This record gives sequence, C-alpha cells and structure tokens, in this order.
Amino acid sequence: MAKTQTAAPKRGLAGWLRRSSGAQAFGLLLPSLVFLGVFFLVPLFIVVAVSFATRSEYGGVQWSNYNLDSYKSLFTDFAGGFDPLYINIFMRSIWFALLTTVLCLAVGYPFAFFIARRSEKWRASLLLLVMIPFWTNFLVRTYAWELLFRKEGPVNGVLQGLGVIKDPLQMLFTDDAVVVGLVYGYLPFMVVPLYAAIEKFDFSLIEAAQDLGASTFYILRRILIPLTMSGILAGSILVFVPVVGSYVTSDILGGGKTIMIGNAIQNAYLHNGNWPFGSAMSIVLMAIVTIATVIYFRVAQGGAKGEMI
Repeated sequence: MAKTQTAAPKRGLAGWLRRSSGAQAFGLLLPSLVFLGVFFLVPLFIVVAVSFATRSEYGGVQWSNYNLDSYKSLFTDFAGGFDPLYINIFMRSIWFALLTTVLCLAVGYPFAFFIARRSEKWRASLLLLVMIPFWTNFLVRTYAWELLFRKEGPVNGVLQGLGVIKDPLQMLFTDDAVVVGLVYGYLPFMVVPLYAAIEKFDFSLIEAAQDLGASTFYILRRILIPLTMSGILAGSILVFVPVVGSYVTSDILGGGKTIMIGNAIQNAYLHNGNWPFGSAMSIVLMAIVTIATVIYFRVAQGGAKGEMI
C-alpha cells in the first residue's frame, strides 16, 4: 500500500500565523493597530513634541530649544506672576460641557423612552427626525440660531406679539444662547445611544414592579436607570467630549464674549502663530477630559451596581 504523505507545515510568517491562535488574533487586529498608530499616536506625539518647543520669532516652531514655557504660560502673565485667565477658561469650558450634558440627558432620556415605546413602524420615522439635523452643516444650523435670537428675530417677535415682553430681549451673544446652541447641536448624540439601551430593556420588569406597588420614581431610580446605564454613559461621553473643546458655537452665539478653551486654542494656532502654546493647551485639555471620563465611568458604574443591590 502506498504511504499517505502528510502535508508539511508551512514555514515563515504565514505558517506561524496559521499555527498560533494568539498570532491569528494579532493578525486580525494589525490593520486597526496600524490605523490608530498612524492617525492617532503619531499626530499625538507631534502635538506633545510641539508643546515643549519654542515659538519662533515669526510664528511656527523653533525645535532647537525645548522647555516648559508654554505650560507655565497657562498659569502666569507676561511678568511671571500668577494669572487665572486660562484656568477660568478651562473651568468655563468644563462647566458648559457638564451643563450641556445634563440638559441633553434631561431632554433626551424621555424622548428616547418615548421612541422605544412606539411600534416598529413609528420608531424608524422618529429616529429619522432625530438624524435629520446631521444632514445640514453644523455651521449653518448655528447661524440659524443667531437669526432666531436677534432682537428683531422671530423669538422676540412672538413674545412681543403675545404681550409677554414689551422691549426685545438681549438673547444673542450671551452664555444662555451658547448653551442652547450646544444642547441643540449635540442632542442627537445623546438620544441615539439612549434609544439603543432603552429599546433592549425588558419592560415586563416595570409591570412587575407596579404590581408590587412600586412608585414611578422608585421604578425609575432602582430599575430603569441602572439597567439603561450603558446608554447614559455612552451618550454622556459622546456629548461631553466634543462640547468641552467646541469653539464654533461659542464664537457665533457668544459673539467673542464667551470664550471657551477651543476658542483659545484656535487663536493660539491661527491668529497668534503660537503653536507650542496651542499644543500645550490641547494636551492639558486632553488630560482633563481623560481624567473626567475615567472618574465619571467609575462613579456611574459604582452607583449603578449599588442601586441594583
């Protein structure tokens, strides 16, 4: 009888990948790792390097002199004394981001719950209404709010026509106008993940709790919110992170009076040509956002576990 010949194992990289399950997983992840390395880690390294460089005489970067002057400028003035200017800008940006996130959650959660409780025929239409603003440029939508908030705009016109006010209100170029614009612009980022979490929720749990005499507030606090916490976390991060670095809304609706850290970074890069200082502010902003995100995840997840015990 002829001996059956077994195929010799392949040599080289292809054979090693075929034999090793860990290597197969690494091979599948390799394209993503390369993409993240080229388009995230390399630009991040460049920004970090620029933040330690020195501004050249005519703008740009002088690579021969590395120092911490750009980071020191965040806390000092030209004379070297303490200056809280940029600290206040950071705090204002964080406050606006937190306020926008809370307002988007307060508005988005009931709306997402309403959509999730509709029939399948209506869900798609309602979600489409949520996504329609994305079909229009963000800048155009922000300018639309500027038209609405003007003294001679429709809002003041309606209020005066109803006799609510006598003189036009100064709504444009205020902090309130900036917050309204931010909430409008980023509300869909909250609604979509909330809907995804609520749509998977088992509503028979609510019926069981009601049969046992639980109040609406108790059901919301101990059942609905903990079991949809994944959507709350995802929506909050998707709103907080872009808002804290936003500059278009504050620039248009704030009229240069409401300066957020995004405006300060834009001015450092484009108007002042101070790339090291702009990079330093970007790195500090990234660190603040990362720390705030980690703390928020830990507190929210810990609170959800405590509610379910």
